[in-house]
Amino acid sequence: MKRREFLQGVGGALAAGTVLTACGSGEGTGNHGSDTSEGAPAVHTGKTWQWDMFTTWPPDFPGLGTGANHLADLIDRMSGGRLKVRVYGANERVAAGEVFGRVADGTAQMGHGAAYYWRDTVEAAQFFAAVPFGLTAQETNAWLFQGGGLELWQELYDDYGLIPNPAGNTGVQMGGWFNKAVESPADLQGLKMRIPALGGDVLERLGGTPISLPGGEIYTSLQTGKIDATEWVGPYNDLAFGLHEVAKYYYYPGFHEPGSTVECTINKKAFQGLPTDLQQILRSACYVANQDMLADFTARNNQALQTLKTEHSVELRRFPDAILGQMLRTAEEVVAELGDQDQHARRIYDSFRRFRTDVMAWHEIAERAYLNARSGEPS
Repeated sequence: MKRREFLQGVGGALAAGTVLTACGSGEGTGNHGSDTSEGAPAVHTGKTWQWDMFTTWPPDFPGLGTGANHLADLIDRMSGGRLKVRVYGANERVAAGEVFGRVADGTAQMGHGAAYYWRDTVEAAQFFAAVPFGLTAQETNAWLFQGGGLELWQELYDDYGLIPNPAGNTGVQMGGWFNKAVESPADLQGLKMRIPALGGDVLERLGGTPISLPGGEIYTSLQTGKIDATEWVGPYNDLAFGLHEVAKYYYYPGFHEPGSTVECTINKKAFQGLPTDLQQILRSACYVANQDMLADFTARNNQALQTLKTEHSVELRRFPDAILGQMLRTAEEVVAELGDQDQHARRIYDSFRRFRTDVMAWHEIAERAYLNARSGEPS
């Protein structure tokens, strides 16, 4: 979708000259041609800003919603109270699916969600959320911060007047909850599963039916048979949702989301109206929140998995190799086709693919070799 069409769809507020205001007086407008600090006003002692953040998560939802709250708190504390951010959960001000557009048109200055939610608006954004059999959290951060990925992401969102920032990661997710066992690729035929984005595209090509559902409808949909299976995140969030009560089998690994990045989008015009030190504080707070969320999920997933196994007798199963192999081959096709959408998508795909190839070679003799040795398995 072109920027002009997008702006028409969200009301064209930027084109109509919407002004983003700050608390206090004398706010500069900044340089609108770049997301850097060039042209930004100097520090104004005693001046404060009040911003809004719209999120795609239920208010205070463990890990994700609380991650947005944590980011807002970091910004407040790091800025000495000069920049305060009010956090609104999904449907408190706007629906989850409207967050991208409302930040782009200036209704809110910040958004918190996942880039694959905007696939109908900017399809290549999916590279910056979760790619089936793609990069782990550690690898994703390396690609974004050291491999040119963040620059490509910024270029992609620039047409929409947005600045993206990594602001969290769930790590490798679980494969999902199933009401019936899947033992061969044939068992995927006709399977109705709640699964988003590229993972859903893979399932569809293997004969399944991907279904889009908000988190609040998953439990009832599994319970009533509207769906046969669902992925959500991992033990930490899945236990909170009570999914073990309505599904028998818990499969791993999460081939579809090996290192899912949570994004913080910032309205570019609002960002450029800040003093340079607050601009850097915003970026630094996102960087810290990105690391903190991964640590949170890693620790709490471990605890929740033990609870699911010992207290709720969840049947943990690994996807059979035949299914994983077919999913891998299909995912390669789906992701390559995404890279063929346009010239920018091709640049992102080439960068992503090249980095994955290189980091896999290193991790074969680093992470994988160590993990095998630690568990006593042959290399």
